[in-house]
Formats: sequence, C-alpha cells, structure tokens
Amino acid sequence: MEKYVKIAASAAYLPPRVVTNDELSQIMPTSDEWIQAHTGIKTRHFALEENTSMMGAKVAQQLLEQAQVAATDIDLIIVATISPDAITPATATLIQKAIGATKAFAYDISAACAGFIFALSTADKFLRTAQYHRALVISAENFSKMLDFQDRTSAVFFGDGAAGVLLESSTDPADNMIIAESLHADGNAEVIHSGRIAPITDIAATNYPQMDAFFQDGRAVYQFVTENIPPHIREFCDHNGLTPDDLDMVITHQANLRLIEKIAALLQQPMSKFPHNVDRVGNTSSAGIALVLNEILQAGKRPQKLMLTGFGAGLAYGSILLDLQHYQ
Repeated sequence: MEKYVKIAASAAYLPPRVVTNDELSQIMPTSDEWIQAHTGIKTRHFALEENTSMMGAKVAQQLLEQAQVAATDIDLIIVATISPDAITPATATLIQKAIGATKAFAYDISAACAGFIFALSTADKFLRTAQYHRALVISAENFSKMLDFQDRTSAVFFGDGAAGVLLESSTDPADNMIIAESLHADGNAEVIHSGRIAPITDIAATNYPQMDAFFQDGRAVYQFVTENIPPHIREFCDHNGLTPDDLDMVITHQANLRLIEKIAALLQQPMSKFPHNVDRVGNTSSAGIALVLNEILQAGKRPQKLMLTGFGAGLAYGSILLDLQHYQ
C-alpha cells in the first residue's frame, strides 16, 4: 500500500536575549544604519548558556504536545545544524535523550542553510516505507558561538534559534503534503566555511585541536544565489507544471532581506509572496525556513502551493513543494 507524508505539527523556539544593531556597534565598527541598509536586519536572538540541543529539545517537546504524541512513538529524529553541541555525539541523540524518545534512531544532517530542506527530504523517504511512521525534523542553530565578533561583514548577520515539524505517514492521498523536491550541490569549500580543523603537521605533545570561526565571502555568496537560485526555482516549477506566478508563497533561506528582495525581483514576483522574519531574528542558517514556516502556520495560513528554497555552504541548495491546505 502506498504511503504519504503529512506535517502533523510545527513549533519554534527563540532564545529570550534580543541583541540590537546598536548593541553590536558597541563591540565592532558598525552601525544600525549600515546594518539595516545592507541586510535589512534590525535585531537577532543570542543563546546565552544554552546550547543547540537544548533549543532543539524545546522544539521537540512542543511538537509532541501539539500532535498529542508520546516520545516513545517517534521512530526517527533528524536535526539539521552546522553549530552542533559537538562533532560527536550527534545533537539529535542529545535531543532524543532529553525528550525520552527511546525507540527512535537519531542523527544530524550538515547542509548549512539548506539543512532543513535536506532533512525534510530525508525524513520523507523513511516515512514512505512500511517500517517508519513518525519523525521529528528539527533545525537548530547556536550561531553566536561560531562567530568572530571582529568580522563585521559576517557577525552582524546571524542569530540563534530552532524550529521544526513532526511528520507522520498516512495511507490517505489527501494527507500528502510533500509534493515534489529538487536538491543540488556545487562543491566549493572557500565561499562559506565554519569549524575547520587543520591536520597535525608533526607528532608533538603540544598538539591540540583548534576550530576556526564562521567565514563567508559575501560578494561570492550574493553572486551564486542571484545567478543560480531564480533559474533553479523556475526550472523546478516548470518540471512540476507550474510557473512562479502559480506559487502562493515562497519561503527562502533567511540570508538577509536585501537578497530575498533580489530573488523576488528576478522572479518578477511581489514581496508579499515571500514571508520573512530575517529583519527580526537575523540569519538563523538552517532554522530560518523552519521558523518562517511555523510563523505562517501559527497565523492560520494554509497555502496550497508553498515552495521552500534553501541555499548555503557546500554549496548546497534545493527546494521542496508543499501543499498545506489540509494542515490541521
């Protein structure tokens, strides 16, 4: 019997500490005027004494409560993050323990700002088999701990947060919410990177691993996105018998407001089709799309043709087409 996949719940968490542009201007040479002009960002949230798994666990608990599902009924937990608690164990396993999902297997996906797209796609495949029925897909990012606060070209963009969905399998075609997808990668280790650990050069007692801060070449990122993402969206639409005009909404990676505006302009679509929160919460990497998705669902919006489009380090990018008209 064919199986379908629906979104049964959506949830989000933002740390309580709000950081303004003026506050950042006290620790680096920048200003509220410059940041808003170049990024559209006004505020962001930073997690203080709270790691990635802790934020993700709060989202997971909300998802269970909303769906009225026991933690022991979860089969799979996938966490998208590039700011994990540690390289190992996976942040997903820490969330699994925190919520008591003793029957679930859990692991992380690292696809940077496209992480929620890749994680959603992966969980969808598991649930379309006969063996698995419920999955938590969570994007959680504690980006503030990865930043170089002397690099004003990067540090002003980012914020912390977590969001996700609970997916369930179904045998009813009307429940099918994940309609189509298109995932891609274009290998480039220099445009965006974070957490590099160099190999040792000799055997010495002084050897100790060191990790570098997040880095992005803003101009190269802008060029890649503007040259590749609008054609990708058009091609994806065409493959599914649509045009950008047919889409009800497009939630892109919340890189910065100016880039979202540029994508909308290149697609000749109004900004009203592009819900966003980057101005309020900053660039939250993989969590950005999930945060906006949760916002529109909590606001009662049920788009029939919703495109999620992520792009980030890798360079990884991709889109998923959702039909949320039957979301409860």
